[in-house]
Amino acid sequence: MQAVFMFAGTILIFLMMSRLYIRFHYSFFVPVLTSTFLIVTLLVLFQIPYETYMDGGKVIDFFLGPAVVALAYPMYKQRKEIRAYIIPVASGVLAGLVTSLVTGVLFAKAFGIDRIQILSMVPKSLTTPVAIPVSAEIGGVPSMSVVFTMIAGFTGIIIGPHLVKWMRLKGSMGQGIAFGSASHALGTSKALEYGEETASMSSVAMSLTAIFGSVLGPLFVWLFQI
Repeated sequence: MQAVFMFAGTILIFLMMSRLYIRFHYSFFVPVLTSTFLIVTLLVLFQIPYETYMDGGKVIDFFLGPAVVALAYPMYKQRKEIRAYIIPVASGVLAGLVTSLVTGVLFAKAFGIDRIQILSMVPKSLTTPVAIPVSAEIGGVPSMSVVFTMIAGFTGIIIGPHLVKWMRLKGSMGQGIAFGSASHALGTSKALEYGEETASMSSVAMSLTAIFGSVLGPLFVWLFQI
């Protein structure tokens, strides 16, 4: 009964926050962010242990993998365009990934963050199912990597639309690569608001970032002796 209550409560909160976002449509009101904030607030306020919440939350967590895999559908529908532009797409993803790796480490060192936290920050632009094993492989803390991954995702969906508008980035390919390579699944969910083509490119960028990042992340750590 407790698990059902936690599961149903999470779904209800998300639906409420979705309606709030549809009505006001501010970047800070994206359902994933507001739902997370409200759930954490309720858990702290009523002193509900995380383990108790996860009795029902693990059902939602189970569908994280299938949800990511489902993003392959818009990729399949746009497969002809993807094949036609595979070189610029791959180049854009690589540029975004390298920028993420370099700026993340430079930022961390500038603020005196210790080595374990830096290693945990390296896979922040990879989708969570990939970031966890990469973090463990390079010596980071997977749970911390999940937090950094969420921060990267939330930052992308909040600031990303303003940057897209400011930089006058109108092409669906450029928008999709930007959201997918910087903010993984959360960015792709935001890209859906720009249209199916943008979402499919974001899905491609997210997938390629995960593939490239699982190789370049450990290599980056080894080359720069982090």
